[in-house]
Amino acid sequence: MTFWITSNKKMKNSGTFIKIALIILMFLCLLDMPYGFYQFVRFVALIGFGILAYKAKEQNMKTEMIIYGGLALLFQPFFKIALGREIWNIVDVIVGIGLIGSLLLNRNKSQY
Repeated sequence: MTFWITSNKKMKNSGTFIKIALIILMFLCLLDMPYGFYQFVRFVALIGFGILAYKAKEQNMKTEMIIYGGLALLFQPFFKIALGREIWNIVDVIVGIGLIGSLLLNRNKSQY
């Protein structure tokens, strides 16, 4: 029983770490960075959102799984979606704020 509790805490901590890293990357995308940085963000976002989608599936959270899966597809670097710099900046801000909101909601849920 204690193994499950500790591994469950580690899973939550890794999800929190992934979300914080993605938040930082999303807001760094608003700066004028070299093109290679945006490629790096695409790869990290694909992996991070893929892991979050998998974790959501394991916890039977279908809505979150679909959202994270959709974000993984949106940011994937193989078949690029050309939205233009301004639209991508808006997407980055919305995704960053959404991730902050999910962290706050999970924090509030764990307090009860």
